[in-house]
Amino acid sequence: MTRRTAVRRPPRGHWFVLLLVLLVVAVALLFEGWTTHQVDAARTKPPCTRPIPREADDGKPLLRFGPKGVTTAAMPPGTVALTFDGGPDPEWTPRLLDLLRRHHAHATFFVYGKDAARHPELMRRMLREGHEIGSYTYSGGDLGVASPLRARLELSLTQSALAGASGISTTLLRLPHTTAADTLCGPQWPAAQRAADQGYLVVASDHKDRKPWRGVVTQHSQTDLGYREAEELLQDRRVKSFTTVSGGLGRPSFVEKVPVAQEIKGEGLIWSQRLGHAFLTLMVWTLTLTGVLGVLRMLLFMVFARLHVRRLHRYQPGAPRLREVRDPVTVLVPAYNEEAGIASTVYSLLASTHPHLQIIVIDDGSTDATADIAEDIDDPRVAVIRQPNGGKPSALNTGLAHARHDIVVMVDADTIFEPEALARLIQPLAHPAVGAVSGNTKVGNRRRLLGKWQHLEYVLGFNLDRRMFEVLECMPTVPGAIGAFRRDALMGVGGVSDETLAEDTDLTMALWRAGWRVVYEESAVAWTEVPSTVRQLWRQRYRWCYGTLQSMWKHRQAVVGVGPAGRFGRRVLLYVTLFQIVLPLCAPVVDMFALFGALFRDPVEAALVWFGFLAVQLVTAAYALRLDRERLRVLWVLPLQQFVYRQLMYLVVIHSVITALLGTRLKWHSMKRTGTADPYLLEAPTGEMSVGAPGGASGDPLDELPRPRELDPARDQGSRP
Repeated sequence: MTRRTAVRRPPRGHWFVLLLVLLVVAVALLFEGWTTHQVDAARTKPPCTRPIPREADDGKPLLRFGPKGVTTAAMPPGTVALTFDGGPDPEWTPRLLDLLRRHHAHATFFVYGKDAARHPELMRRMLREGHEIGSYTYSGGDLGVASPLRARLELSLTQSALAGASGISTTLLRLPHTTAADTLCGPQWPAAQRAADQGYLVVASDHKDRKPWRGVVTQHSQTDLGYREAEELLQDRRVKSFTTVSGGLGRPSFVEKVPVAQEIKGEGLIWSQRLGHAFLTLMVWTLTLTGVLGVLRMLLFMVFARLHVRRLHRYQPGAPRLREVRDPVTVLVPAYNEEAGIASTVYSLLASTHPHLQIIVIDDGSTDATADIAEDIDDPRVAVIRQPNGGKPSALNTGLAHARHDIVVMVDADTIFEPEALARLIQPLAHPAVGAVSGNTKVGNRRRLLGKWQHLEYVLGFNLDRRMFEVLECMPTVPGAIGAFRRDALMGVGGVSDETLAEDTDLTMALWRAGWRVVYEESAVAWTEVPSTVRQLWRQRYRWCYGTLQSMWKHRQAVVGVGPAGRFGRRVLLYVTLFQIVLPLCAPVVDMFALFGALFRDPVEAALVWFGFLAVQLVTAAYALRLDRERLRVLWVLPLQQFVYRQLMYLVVIHSVITALLGTRLKWHSMKRTGTADPYLLEAPTGEMSVGAPGGASGDPLDELPRPRELDPARDQGSRP
């Protein structure tokens, strides 16, 4: 179908926004992984194979490299330079600062850049109380084994973090995983030289056996142990003064104020780190919640499918006070450029076991031979109405105006009915509360991989959804391929509306709000042709999703309704919002996080989670195929579906949501038909898994379906291959 109304082309710029968001997410993941040494790790210090040069091995802890080699220095006698490594820590740093203030002492804090960015208030307090700041690298990476890129970033990012947190820079550096100067052995020594080339004074510590009153540089961690060591030392009366590194050397501080531009740059790093950390935390919870909801959804599918099987005959003849429905039926077949399959559709309807039919083919301004082929079908039950192109709702309303019977069945022009389908479809209408019935749509052209994926989606997704929706009494859609309605129910809601692109969902929701019940009849089987190319699939699902969003917005007041309409609104709108909109919107980010986990964190854990979820899906899919009497061998395509098809459906939802938020009106996308939905083109099912065989009966009911070539050789004049 096409629409004559003017439309605006969906914007393309939001794809760049999506790519930008994914790029930001990827950068945030990689940066957080780099900070925690999951990416480009540098945490393991190798054993020393070469000692430090002899001129530096004099036990003095301060090393300055120059053109003439390395010079060393130590604290004057009776002077202790207190140094603390790590942090700032929100628990121990305030305690250490309080301890130093009680003893009127000052110290040098060698801090991690990442922690300085997280706790700028502690950095400002250190400076305010007269302490000195040194660099302990950004994340504690071992500069001796770090890659050149990491080594540069460990130092430069620390300076940016200090600038943003407290507006300062420092030229003091202590290499992580080192203590006294002689531990700067092996690859640590070249790393210390490279840092000195950038202007750093490398600060080690004195050996533990050096007496504090002789003048030393002590090294403590910002932990309980470090606090107790510092407290004991501060009580030693033999020490003349406790000071900073610069104070002990009797020179100006190694800490300087930075320009405003550098401070702003540092604040940008701090905010980026905060947002990245918050995002990672959110993603961990989202990934967990998504996994739980995904598994829960599969389990709910199975539970409600079982309940549906037990309640299968609730609306069938034979139930209390219900009769068999054999009333005349009007079948509406809207068609636009459907010459490839219109004959097959009409002939399958004429082969129905239901005796009283009026079939109306509404040609909606086709530019091919659709109307001519339909008119050539020589049967008094078939009538063809031609109208200018006005869209599918307009065609259905035209057919509805010419309907002579109280039961109306709507059929897409690419659908093939099984002989018993029509009779079974209308049976639930025996219950006076039922206003519409959804049939069981199956994929006819499933020979190729894309068709198999859609076949699984129809069975595992759509049909299990419908079973659950019926049990919960909140069926949101009677599909256009096969659906039965009471004519007075249709007229009561004003016919088929053209206000949304998903007229079937819009109509179903309107019926619920009008007080009618909508049910699912699994034994009414019809075969439909699904898109055979990715482009066609995209356009179809894009329209479906966009139309569903329109329908949800149009009928949003159902959430506050009372009775069946209110229950429908609260249940289905919440379900669709959570599982068909919110989760797909989060899915690319979650998939990226899962990929990150597989590559950089714990691939075994990631694989176990993935295969566990896949196993649940396989069990659920197998159960769904059993319920639909389909063969299980198609399950081999399910793992592949997770890598390609699922991502495509997620992008469709994202595209549709952004288009809706931007207020762009989407045009109707028609699909090129090939006439390949005939069920007899499939491999013949056998045994219990016979397609459409009721109750597991033997034999193939599709054999009873007259083939178009046998019924009317003239149909070969069409364009169907």
